[in-house]
Amino acid sequence: MGHTNNIEYGRKLINAGVTGLRNGHTEFDPEKAHALVTRSAAESAQLALAGACLGVVPGCLLARRSRSAKALLFGVVGSVLGFAAAFSWKTRSLSSSLAHSAMKEVHRAKDEHWLERNPIDYA
Repeated sequence: MGHTNNIEYGRKLINAGVTGLRNGHTEFDPEKAHALVTRSAAESAQLALAGACLGVVPGCLLARRSRSAKALLFGVVGSVLGFAAAFSWKTRSLSSSLAHSAMKEVHRAKDEHWLERNPIDYA
């Protein structure tokens, strides 16, 4: 299998994954998905605030110089981590649906590729 064939096969797999994501999104009902994402983002803001508060503490305690800059940096990192954790947990049903659909399409593309390389002779 040549280098060009590997690139073409990789593109097929990526396209299959993207197609699976699109299928999973429509199977999940786009209106419900939009409502879930909107609600989850609003609810995740609370944990982002808690993460920011928790992030400021080490910035104040550990830094001797430029204490406010370090506290701000740790606060931002804590906020991002808190938001990401809460949002990913609250949207796990949508993420699972999308991942399952994408993997189904990738496996289908891999099976087609295997059959192209290993034709079955029924005669």
